[in-house]
Amino acid sequence: MTPRIEDYALIGDLQTAALVGRNGSVDWLCLPRFDSGACFAALLGDEDNGHWRIAPNGAETCTRRGYAGDSLVLETFWETRTGTVKVIDFMPQRDREPDVMRIVEGVSGTVEMSSVIRLRFDFGSVVPWMRRSQGHRVAVAGPDSAWLRSEPPVKTWGQQFSTCSSFSVSAGEKVAFVLTWHPSHSPRPELVDPYEALENTLSDWAEWSARCKYRGPYREAVIRSLITLKALTFGPTGGIVAAPTTSLPEEIGGVRNWDYRFCWLRDSTLTLGALVSAGFLEEAAAWRDWLLRAVAGDPADLQIMYGLAGERRLPEAELPWLRGYENSAPVRIGNAAVRQRQLDVYGEVIDSLRLAREAGLDDKPHAWNLQLSLLGFLESTWREPDEGLWEIRGQRRHFVHSKVMAWVAADRAVRTLENNPALAGDPDRWRAMRDAVHREVCEKGYDPERNTFTQSYGSRNLDAATLLIARTGFLPPDDPRLIGTVDAVRAELGRDCLVRRYSTDGSSIDGLPGSEGAFLACSFWLADALILTGRAEEARDLFERLLALRNDVGLLAEEYDTVGRRQLGNFPQAFSHIGLVGTAMALAGEDTLEPDAAG
Repeated sequence: MTPRIEDYALIGDLQTAALVGRNGSVDWLCLPRFDSGACFAALLGDEDNGHWRIAPNGAETCTRRGYAGDSLVLETFWETRTGTVKVIDFMPQRDREPDVMRIVEGVSGTVEMSSVIRLRFDFGSVVPWMRRSQGHRVAVAGPDSAWLRSEPPVKTWGQQFSTCSSFSVSAGEKVAFVLTWHPSHSPRPELVDPYEALENTLSDWAEWSARCKYRGPYREAVIRSLITLKALTFGPTGGIVAAPTTSLPEEIGGVRNWDYRFCWLRDSTLTLGALVSAGFLEEAAAWRDWLLRAVAGDPADLQIMYGLAGERRLPEAELPWLRGYENSAPVRIGNAAVRQRQLDVYGEVIDSLRLAREAGLDDKPHAWNLQLSLLGFLESTWREPDEGLWEIRGQRRHFVHSKVMAWVAADRAVRTLENNPALAGDPDRWRAMRDAVHREVCEKGYDPERNTFTQSYGSRNLDAATLLIARTGFLPPDDPRLIGTVDAVRAELGRDCLVRRYSTDGSSIDGLPGSEGAFLACSFWLADALILTGRAEEARDLFERLLALRNDVGLLAEEYDTVGRRQLGNFPQAFSHIGLVGTAMALAGEDTLEPDAAG
């Protein structure tokens, strides 16, 4: 049986990540980076596309599992009729090459174990040449090589293009497997002691987690989400990928399958807010610096997403040799939405940089001039249609959320100049733009008959993105139009207490067939809007409902299928975990943050 998306746990080294199933199989891993080709791609195909399973002989599913403390070290327990064994999976933060380490430890009795590793480079399409070398099994194909060893050595052989191992562990005994990716043209990678690496990895995560200032309710969920966001960070640049996976479907058997191994500007304000609020200023500064580098250049060329280091070209292609998760084809790599026009990103960038400044992050000399340039372009283009926040692959429209974010861009510029009069700029110019946007949105994007803002001008469709109006300051929280929008979105887009992005029922708004699940980030936005409009208890009920959707190790995908009762979409999803952190903190209040040392 294909594991459900929520059957997976995440391990990573801040440059890439792997998914480990409850059956003990690593079914997804891209090396050496998040956006590299996968060497284990069974997640989107079958075992022939690459996997690595370690489990007791004859066992199907683990007994229980969890992370060791506030870390990304996964501990999986298997109870068998002859004894109990623990498998510890982790990826140490690397100096050079990435390592996947799997330590099998006997807990009680004696357990017969097996390991089967099937390496397939380039997303499961390339069978490598296998050889023995210096105590390793070495897989080589083109630019890639992977070196496998065990400590102590165990019986290992090749079988059906796989590397198999058989061994037993008794109470107190340990066997460690180390898989190291390495450029095929380079000499053998340096040996790393797996047990020392484990101690260092636990120590690194404990030290990092201790920096979290949040001490309020739901702290376990908050810190797990923050750890997940950290795990989705590409350490060398500070960029945060939306998810470590591609093409996990928004509808089982459908075509809404996208590559999320890139960095979206839409997430920037919420990401910065979550990191700053929790006290992770170093990560917030790294993300802000990534943002500045990525968007530098002609403001007309501002993209909605970039690569891990700010790369602009992310060409989309389909991989026909992969059948897709539960036959949800096509499998895509790259993302054609990179060339779309989304006017909301200008507001998100400017709002993010304003937030960074207010948080006390060191100001970059060129940052304000960049914002003025972005504003100047937006001033001449905000009246044009675009593809909107959700990367609609249908025709361009005048999306209300895009216009509201244009208002945000002008509003934040005015606020910045009012608070920093020494900065260059004409606040009257941006006030005029802000007022013009506000008037047009209220005239053309509001349906007085239903007392709600709509998805786009002249449409009766609704959009969960309008819930974000509550947090932008576009209207005061007690404005009847805002309250009406919250109620209308909940009524029309609600599904079993959760919220869809927009209606796909009988509509071609996004240019795609089929439907999708409830969008978890939007459901957190509903909770936030309920808090801001004075309905905190309703928000708390919704928040706790969302917490219950996390899997056994605290992870959330992009969406949730309220009929099939399962997670959908790429996994784990940064947007969902950002929403969780933000709502928890909004419910808890500011008094749950520790004061700075100087205070």
